Amino acid sequence: MSSRMAGSTLLRHLGPRLFFSAAAGEPACSLLLSGSASLAPARSPAAVLVRLFPVRMTSTTAAKAFGGEQEGEAKPSAASREPTAVPPSERKAVASYWGIQPSKIIKEDGTPWRWSCFMPWETYKADTSIDLKKHHVPATLLDKLAYWMVKALRVPTDIFFQRRYGCRAMMLETVAAVPGMVGGMLLHLRSLRRFEQSGGWIRSLLEEAENERMHLMTFMEVAQPRWYERALVIAVQGVFFNAYFLGYLVSPRFAHRVTGYLEEEAIHSYTEFLRDLEAGEIDNVPAPAIAIDYWRLPADATLKDVVMVVRADEAHHRDVNHFASDIHYRGMELKDIPAPLGYH
Repeated sequence: MSSRMAGSTLLRHLGPRLFFSAAAGEPACSLLLSGSASLAPARSPAAVLVRLFPVRMTSTTAAKAFGGEQEGEAKPSAASREPTAVPPSERKAVASYWGIQPSKIIKEDGTPWRWSCFMPWETYKADTSIDLKKHHVPATLLDKLAYWMVKALRVPTDIFFQRRYGCRAMMLETVAAVPGMVGGMLLHLRSLRRFEQSGGWIRSLLEEAENERMHLMTFMEVAQPRWYERALVIAVQGVFFNAYFLGYLVSPRFAHRVTGYLEEEAIHSYTEFLRDLEAGEIDNVPAPAIAIDYWRLPADATLKDVVMVVRADEAHHRDVNHFASDIHYRGMELKDIPAPLGYH
């Protein structure tokens, strides 16, 4: 009996608030369900929710999310809604509710850092004195399979792109950035499962993937892809990612050897690119600004300088992946040997 009395008392106090609007005496549920533009601002869903749940709605920004306004909040004037004369970077900045402010990076010369895909501390000078003729001679059956698989993949690439090396480089980098990401991801998950360290190989492989992605960002400025080339990239990347993922699960040694041979083919392609640049068959245009900042090239650098540093990067990736495959070939795991971090 006491519980029934308590329920009736609670309904008597909360009934008017839950089912009726104080302004017009209309059911609150009808205000929530109505979407008519003729309703006054006081009858908006946000206003009803504020009345139903005053503490919750006034202590967060949920009322603004519904499109309503806090009680006593003044509407901005037409003049204040007009965009002010501020730089584009400032207009894009959003004051975070969580206290996170966007980074504002200044270069050494005092000018704003214009890139958001990489930061000044990620730049470097590539070591172009790398030996470009090094080659891993396939000896085992697994190595021969990796070698001839890469050679077979080169045939349709040569047929499709022929001597359009800018577009070829763009396609190559969309594929070359996959192995490092897949290897780093799987090593990361393995480290979590087994509660073990990685010897720095997670970071090394992710650095490789990021470097290859920056190659792509650079050649996007040189060769604008056409619509069918973009479609081809989507198809090739989808097939290659899944195939490489399964291959790495089955045999990391095989996967790293495939990547090593892919990098050898990349070195060959960029060498042919340089040969045509030096022969004048391709215009040696000024280097893109993103390449000048990323590789710390001189201000008057050209496309030839960019191709040289990219080729050097591919040679370093070749060495790292063949080295990783050799570690597995000796029956060890990557965590047993320190990773060559910063190997540029």
